[in-house]
Amino acid sequence: MPRDLKIPDQRHPEKARRAETPRLKKPDWIRVKAPTGDGYRATREIMRENRLVTVCEEAGCPNVGECWSQGHATMMIMGEICTRGCTFCNVATGRPDALDVFEPGRVADAVMKLGLKHVVITSVDRDDVEDGGAEHIAQTIRATRRKSPGTTIEVLTPDFLRCADSALETVVAARPDVFNHNLETVPGLYPTVRPGARYFHSLRLLQRVKELDPSMFTKSGIMVGLGEDAQAVRQVMDDMRAADVDFLTVGQYLQPTPKHHAVARFVTPEEFAAYEKAAWGKGFLMVSASPLTRSSYHAGADFERLRAARIAAIG
Repeated sequence: MPRDLKIPDQRHPEKARRAETPRLKKPDWIRVKAPTGDGYRATREIMRENRLVTVCEEAGCPNVGECWSQGHATMMIMGEICTRGCTFCNVATGRPDALDVFEPGRVADAVMKLGLKHVVITSVDRDDVEDGGAEHIAQTIRATRRKSPGTTIEVLTPDFLRCADSALETVVAARPDVFNHNLETVPGLYPTVRPGARYFHSLRLLQRVKELDPSMFTKSGIMVGLGEDAQAVRQVMDDMRAADVDFLTVGQYLQPTPKHHAVARFVTPEEFAAYEKAAWGKGFLMVSASPLTRSSYHAGADFERLRAARIAAIG
């Protein structure tokens, strides 16, 4: 473990110290139905049988009912405790357990049982591990390829902030179809929203992927409603395009508990449409912008459109 790393051994310690903030009432366009149905239950059972964690549950995703009913789930590997304390995130913060060497195989089994055409594999931050978990991610990609060779794989990675460049190279060498790393918010809000991260490091990470493998699709996303303004959002779009990011997602931030970062406001569907129009104009190959957009929401269908857009652009 890095000597300068101090990880409090409790759930959300940074968040617990803040006073609870009142929550704004959700508008009609952000409301979703409670998860239910046979498909939802079948997906949940496969996750339980394989002892897998999903970001769908850990992050309290509003789309879990829709996605799980269709057999889609985003696997969250390397445990359910994160070494960071981002104020928007509902994943536990603390000192994680050792990496589970059998987890890549269990993820591969679940992908095969679900019959997924496209899978999203994400993880907690693991600053306690020398390579940030890069080799574990690579092993999960390779295991999934062996069990389900026809499945396209999207990884949503940590920032590998405290790791050597070789960590990123390890993941890219495993050849995921999409490399996703979310910037999450505008740079001015990083000190309060993403205090353990660095905006330009994350941006450079995405740029470096393209340098290592120009053919690999890159993807990044931000949340809105945290207190940013439209000009700052458009600047982030420009920064992403300068780093040659292919796919942008923009979604509404939802406050998981009163102790998390407050929702400054609910962005209207019309404003999301304006962001989407602006993003297309800046040259992204694929854009998803709506109140309920999340990194893995409709990821499979969006990947097919992304691939078609590249073919048309080369064309």
